Parts: sequence; C-alpha cells; structure tokens
Amino acid sequence: MAAQAYEPEPAPPTAPAPPTAPAAAPAPPTGRQRPQRRRGEQDPRARGEQETVVSEMPRRARGRNPGSGPGGPAGPGGPDRPRGRGGNDGDGDKPKWRRFLPSWKLVVAGFVVFSAGIFGMIAVAYTNMQVPTQDQAQDSVDDQGSVIYYDNKKVLAKLGVKRTLVEYKQIPRHVQDAVVAAENGSFWEDSGISFPGMVRSVWSTVSGTQVQGASTITQQMARNYYDGLSQERTVERKIREIFVAVKLNKQLSKDQILTQYLNTIYFGRGANGIGAAAEAFFKKKVENLTPEEGAYLAGRIQNPDAFDRAEAKGDLGPTEYRYDYVLREMAKLDPAKYGNLAAKSPTAPKLKKVSNRDYFAGLSGYMVEAVLNELKTRGISREDIDKNGYKIYTSLNKRLMFAARNAVNQHTKSMNPEIQVTLAAVDPRTGRIRAFYGGDDYAKDSWNDAFLSRKQAASAFKPYVLAAWLDAGYSLRSYVPAKGPVKLEGTTPIDNDHASRASAVDVLTATADSINTAYAKMGEKVGLDKVIDIAAKAGLDKSWLEKTRNNQHYLLTIGSSEVTAVEQAGGYSIFANEGKHIPNHLITRIEDKNGKLKFPELRTATKVISPEAAADATAALQAVVKQGTGTGAALYDRPVAGKTGTNNNNKEAWFVGFTPQLSTSVGMFRQECRTKTGKVVQPKNDICPVTRGKSTRYNDQNPYSTPYEVPLGTGFQGGSYSAAIWKTFMTEAMRNVPVEQFPERVDSGVNEDLAPKPIPTPTATKDPLDEENLGEDCEIGPCDDGEIITIDPNEMGTITDDDGSVLGGGTLGGDEHVYLQSAPPTAPTRRETR
Repeated sequence: MAAQAYEPEPAPPTAPAPPTAPAAAPAPPTGRQRPQRRRGEQDPRARGEQETVVSEMPRRARGRNPGSGPGGPAGPGGPDRPRGRGGNDGDGDKPKWRRFLPSWKLVVAGFVVFSAGIFGMIAVAYTNMQVPTQDQAQDSVDDQGSVIYYDNKKVLAKLGVKRTLVEYKQIPRHVQDAVVAAENGSFWEDSGISFPGMVRSVWSTVSGTQVQGASTITQQMARNYYDGLSQERTVERKIREIFVAVKLNKQLSKDQILTQYLNTIYFGRGANGIGAAAEAFFKKKVENLTPEEGAYLAGRIQNPDAFDRAEAKGDLGPTEYRYDYVLREMAKLDPAKYGNLAAKSPTAPKLKKVSNRDYFAGLSGYMVEAVLNELKTRGISREDIDKNGYKIYTSLNKRLMFAARNAVNQHTKSMNPEIQVTLAAVDPRTGRIRAFYGGDDYAKDSWNDAFLSRKQAASAFKPYVLAAWLDAGYSLRSYVPAKGPVKLEGTTPIDNDHASRASAVDVLTATADSINTAYAKMGEKVGLDKVIDIAAKAGLDKSWLEKTRNNQHYLLTIGSSEVTAVEQAGGYSIFANEGKHIPNHLITRIEDKNGKLKFPELRTATKVISPEAAADATAALQAVVKQGTGTGAALYDRPVAGKTGTNNNNKEAWFVGFTPQLSTSVGMFRQECRTKTGKVVQPKNDICPVTRGKSTRYNDQNPYSTPYEVPLGTGFQGGSYSAAIWKTFMTEAMRNVPVEQFPERVDSGVNEDLAPKPIPTPTATKDPLDEENLGEDCEIGPCDDGEIITIDPNEMGTITDDDGSVLGGGTLGGDEHVYLQSAPPTAPTRRETR
C-alpha cells in the first residue's frame, strides 16, 4: 500500500496564547502514518489546561524550588514572587555573594584538618628538638674575672668579668623566693612555660602596667645559658625557646635551673650572677643577704642598665617601685613568712658606694702591669685572665711597696724633677720579687723604671767578674794591679778614678775600693765569655752582655753594659743563696676557678758558682760596706754586703746590696728634656712633653721634646744618695725580721797574682775588714768609685726583645682594691735616652 501523508487531527479550541509565546510550527509531513494513540493517552505535543504552550527552554531539574517554575505561584508573573537582591530574579531569597561561601560543614572539616597538620608539625618539631648539653653552654656564660693577690692573700686587684659562681646551697631561701616572686611566681609548679604569664604580659604591655615578663625563669635561663637561642625577637626563636624550656624542665631539677639562672643573669654595676651582685651592691657574700636585699636585687633583673642610669643620677624611684612590687609578690607567695616585710622595711636597703676607681692608676697600676706581663710569658693572655676566673697569687708585699716609694720620695723630694730613681727587692732564696719602685702614678707615667729602664751598671757589675774569678779557682788573696792605666786588646786605656798608694792589692781590697785596673785584668784572665756566662746565669740579659763585649770589649768588666734594677737585685742573689740563682718572678701560684692548681711557681734553681766561691765573694762585698765605697748603706743591726757603681761624669749611680733574706738594688740617673733646637724643658710626671700647648704640630711621631741623659751632678755617687735610699728602704724591710749571718769566708782557690806582690812595710798589717781602716787605701777619702768608663750612655744602642715584650711590674695606688674591666693604657712611652 502506498504511503499516505500524515494529517494531524485538529486541536480543540483553546484560549489565545500570550503574544510573547509563539505557537509551535506543525510537524512536517512524513511518509509514515503516526500510530494511533491508546485511549486516554494524551498527545505528547499537547499540554493540559495548566499549560497552553510547550516551552522550547529546558526543563528545571526536579526537586529545586518547587513552585518556582514558570507559571507557578513564585514564577515569573506569579503573584507572590519577590524580586531577588541585586536584581537577581532567578535565585530565590539567597543573596548573590552567599553563593560563594562554603558550607559550615566544609569549614569545620577544613579547620580540623589544618589544626591537625599544625599540631602534627609542632609535635615533629618538638620531638626533633635536641636538649642542650653542658658542652653547648654559651662561651661567656660562666666567664669569671680573675683575682690578683698580695703575698698575704689579700686582694690586690680583680680583672675581667664580674661573676662569682655559687652553689644552690649557698643561696638563701628568701633570696630564691624574691627572684621567683619577681620573675615567675609559678616557677616551682610550671612545666617550664606559663600560658597565663604570656597572656598577662600581653595585657600588661597594652595597659602600660607591665611588671612581669612572659618568659619563665626556665625560658630565661635557656636563652641566656645555651647556644642557639639568640636574643632576637622572632617567632622562630620564641618557639625554639619554649621547646627547649619544656624539655629542660623534664631533664633538670628546679634547683639546678634556678642555680644556673642566678649564676647567669645580669644585675647591673657590671655584676653577672647573684654572687657578684651581692658583692657589688652590698659588699657581702650571697649567703649573708637579707630578705630585703634579696628583694632589691630580684627587682633589678627586669632592666638593670636602666636602673643603673637612674641611680647614677640620684633617682631611686624606679628601683624603689620594683622593690615594693617584689615585696608584695613575696607576701602572696608566702604570707606567713613575708606578709609583714613591706611594713617592716618600706624602703629599699642602703647600697654600698659604687667603686669606680681605676686600679691602673697610682702605684697599683705598676704591679698589675707587672703581673700581666709575667702571665703573658707563661702563655696566659689578658682574655684568659678576664674570663677564666684564675686566682693569681703573687710575692708582692704591700708594706714593702709603700716602703720603697717612701724611701725614694724622702731622699728626692727636693731634687730636680729630671732625676729618676729605680728600685727592686728580691728574695735571694726563692727568686720572688718582693717590692719595687717604678714610679708614683701609673696613670700619669706608665713607664716602669724597675723593669724597663736599662742603665750602665758601672762598678756594680764587678761582682760578676769576681764570681767568675773565684769560680775559675782563683782566690781573694791573689794580687792585682792597683795603678793604671792598663791597655787591653780592643779597648781604650782603663785607669782608676783615684790614686792608690800601692802598686798592687789583693782582690778583697780591690773590691772594697772598686779598683778598675784590677778588675779589667781579672776579666782578661778569666775571659769575657766566662764573665758573660756567669752574669747571664745570674739573670742578666745575655744579648746586652754580648753586645757590650762586641762593641766595648773589656769595658764590660767595669760596667759599660746596661742592666735593670730587677736584674741587679736578682743577680746578686747568687752570693746570698750559696751560688744558686732562681729566676726573678712575681707569681707564686695560679689556681683555676675551682681552686685547683693551674700553674705552679717557677722555682728551678741554677747553679752559677760554688758555695765556696759565693761565701768568699760575699766576704769581699761585706768589705765594701765595712770599709770601702758603700759605708753609707750599713745597717746597725745586721750584716750587709753590696757594691757601689758610678759611671763617668756621674751619669748613673747604683748601690746593690743584700742581707741573707733580701737583695735590693737602687739606681739613679738624670734625663733632660730637649727640643730639636736644644731648648731644655721640664718633664711632666717624669715624662718629656710630647705636645706643646694647643699646637697640633707635635705628636708621638714628632715629639716636642725627647730625653737626653746628663750627669746627676756633684755629690751623686753610688755610695751617697743611692746607698742612703737603699738603707732607708732596707731598715723598714728588715724590721722585725730575724738577724742572720753570712757564711764564713772560706779562702778557697789558689793565688793567681796578676801583679807583683808589694814589698811589706815595717808597719803592722791591719785586717782589711776592720772598720777602723776605712779610707786608708784611698788617696782621697772617703773612697770613691773607681769608674772611668769612656762610653757615653747617650750613644748606647738599644736591643729589642725577640717578642717585643718586657716583664713589667706594678704598684699599689691605695689601701683599697677595685674591680674594673678596662684594659691597661697603651704601651708606655719609652723614657730611655736617644
């Protein structure tokens, strides 16, 4: 059957469609006949009475906003449809911006996940955080200054960091309570951190009433004690600090934490730790602090530098406020014990005066410098001294230091200020330097004459030639030439300063009368190398001795070489100590901060000459004081041996003498300050002026004046002023010291006559040691030193030590010691002549 065109049935009449909804076009005819619908089945293209037009728009998904579709009560044109916010007519009551907010369930879930991640990271970080060990303590956390002591263990000076380490048992409970009340009230119970404290700190800072910080004592200790926790204000540092504090709280006891804290924290006045603070503020040991003193110190922890500045201006308000606060907190901590403290002591305890004197001033500066220089020779630097807490015991005697200064000033106060004096005293049996005079005030004149000023020894050098003579096996009975001049190889003719009746005298007489010709020939006999060896073993600088031999040859035997007072005092010890020499030294013992021996005393003795030679040399040197050139040094109650020395034109004058217990040297010289034009100006504090008024032309490199050595003047000889100063000092030094005798003369050795023995005269021979013979052998009397040295000391060169350092000494500036961290002044200006 042929296909027929499909003819749709006519639709029933309906209401006219709205003009905005065009009618659907009829389906195009096809070649197939539409199947007949079942009864009751609607035409899919038709709508019921609710719909008159089939929309071409896609239908809404079911379940969304029922009744909101087109034609519904809330749909377009519906009577109850409100206009959406923002002009959105198609999304109900929901504002447009809310469409971008996540569901609250998502928010909660996200927060939980985020928090879990954060806490997880914190847990991992905490687990991996290593607990610091004692080896990780900061380098400076236990820095402790060193203390220098006199020979009687009284304090001379304290150097470096102010800290005195204390143990827990030394800290009184009321001091502990004061610190806990001021800094961390929950210390004994907390876990090392305090969340209430953090909140309180924030509020206090905002409100301007901050009295207690957020960090616990454990946190503060960790920050100040261990490496890796800097003082930076960063979140990372704070977190690390919290972790370390919590772990330390588990590892250390509260007692240990508090002790480390109190030994570390700064209190002001340069005092680190509670031990130093007790001394700095109250001149007490920590064990003796009262509750009020503990409260005052605890209050200072908050801002010690600010409190120092306020107190320096006389403003005690800030510290009084903190003191009151600590008392109130202590009362809260233990009402029964501290409840009445504020009423009992309403004001802070009286403080000791700040000690701000410089111990590098006055006489003490010379002693401190001497100790520092000797420590340096033993490999101990100034930094070591400032940090390592050494206890340095010295041989310096405070009374003798003042005695030396007083003896010098007593005899020189009316003299020209150009005249200088140097003095040193050494125990011959130990090598210990007991006292010296290097100047009056180190702050004004840091040149230490006793250790640094090298001057020609003149005839005070002859005892070393005598020692070489006796040690070579020759006797005091040997005859030596008493008349001159004598001509020796490479040396200008040597003569005596005074004539002698005899053509030859024995060695003892030659020593008593200081006869140059005799000692020149004795030096030739034993050899200069032998003399140098003896003198060097006795402590004189060998390089200077060799330089003198090379340049002046046999003038060495009559004292053209240069020496210091300390060298001479120690050198003569070989006669008082049976021929042995122990190096001169100041330090007798060095202990570490725990009281253990760190460096022992250097007391190795060197045998220089035999005991017999020492006894005979002492007998000859006794004759110098009994009948020779040194009678002005005789002590009334005990034997004395020694030797005078005066060089040409009286430019230097020495007396070096000893008793069995003490060897002392005194030297005098005069230095004139001259400008480049030859103008003479007066020294200032023993120093030639480097500058001139306000002129900027002169400086250290171009000084206004320089020193030039000139004669001391008439009357200055080794046996006059030098011997008088020596006697004044030794009278005080030997006061209450038991009298000891020298060994008897041995008369060892063989006779070695260097000149014919004089023909005896009919007169009776007198004992040369008889004091009645004083001056008999001198053409002019009393006997003067026989020095004729043709070397001008102004032309003598200088020798620099290989390491550039010189063992220095120090002296005392007053009855009290002080504690400063300042370094000594720059290297002293050399006062040696040019």
